[in-house]
Amino acid sequence: GHGVVPSTECSVGEVLDLGYAMAGDTVTATLKIENTSSLTLPFSVQLESLSPTRDRDRQKIPSFLTSSLQRAEIVGTQNYNGFSVFSVSPTEGKIEPGMSQDFVVTFSPDHESLYYSDRLMVLLFGKHKAHEILLRGAARDHPMFVEGGEPLDVPVESLAVTSPVAPQEAPPGGPQKAVRALLLLLEYVEGSAEPARAEITVGAIQSPVLAAKQGKPVEFSLDAGAELQRAGFAVAGPRGTVERGQRQRIGVSWVPPGDLQSSDPLLVSALLTVKGDITECYRVLLMARVVSA
Repeated sequence: GHGVVPSTECSVGEVLDLGYAMAGDTVTATLKIENTSSLTLPFSVQLESLSPTRDRDRQKIPSFLTSSLQRAEIVGTQNYNGFSVFSVSPTEGKIEPGMSQDFVVTFSPDHESLYYSDRLMVLLFGKHKAHEILLRGAARDHPMFVEGGEPLDVPVESLAVTSPVAPQEAPPGGPQKAVRALLLLLEYVEGSAEPARAEITVGAIQSPVLAAKQGKPVEFSLDAGAELQRAGFAVAGPRGTVERGQRQRIGVSWVPPGDLQSSDPLLVSALLTVKGDITECYRVLLMARVVSA
């Protein structure tokens, strides 16, 4: 007889990020698995969130408290309605030699969260793990999002209430205002000719739910005052507009000023205002320090 090793190739890597979606909306992505062996491969697909041992596995200390290497849980935020956030079709079948199979992954969040995740496993012959793919997604109640910087929260849902913007910080306009902090860490290599760099991304979600408002772009502005310039910061693209389905980047660079005396990290802040169907404010903390080469 001849021993044959089952082999397959997947069109995506270890992570499939479905990006941002509106809460209550549905986003789909397609991945392809090709049978590169000479035998027919029966397959089945499993999600970690539907594992029969998941309840037992959850009786542990969260990974973000026990390990600095893995910040996010494999199975993250789940829907309130009891239905799976992620689903995949088909769940079983056969792939003939030299043929491929398309799998449609559906992301259907029912509330706002940045930490939707799950793990998709493709099994051959009911036991051989051919592929493990981490599924990620985020949902918002409003059609804009801001990302970038160092994480300041934990990757699980919290019951904490978001602090309101102080009256003197609240910009005019918009039916609702909220504040969240972003930390940008800039490390300048001592003696380097290149400045330290970091960036913030402002995006607008494209969704059928927002079809009636698709024509209105998202506006953003970062208040880059004289204090930032005195501290050695320069901002590229501090204000602009974002069309639905697009992203814009705000670049920040830093060169230590000549009168910098202290070796302690320099910390200044700026206010980022994002206007869509509501007005949101983000307190951007800029922390800069000089490091040795």
